[in-house]
Amino acid sequence: MPMPATDIEALIKASLPDARVEIRDLAGDGDHYSATVVSEAFRGKSRVAQHQMVYAALKGRMGGVLHALALTTSAP
Repeated sequence: MPMPATDIEALIKASLPDARVEIRDLAGDGDHYSATVVSEAFRGKSRVAQHQMVYAALKGRMGGVLHALALTTSAP
């Protein structure tokens, strides 16, 4: 079962409350998304560390319920 974009956004915001999150459904199938996440928590962290923070927020759903997520992250 696909994961709704609203659920992805809610999980990210639960872990990064200040985040500005934009989710786009890339294929229209609810299975392939891109996300742009901007959070002060990313300041001073490498891109890899930023992505790890987002993946941690998704609580193991990547690769299972959430098939594909292209990430763009940055500090404001």
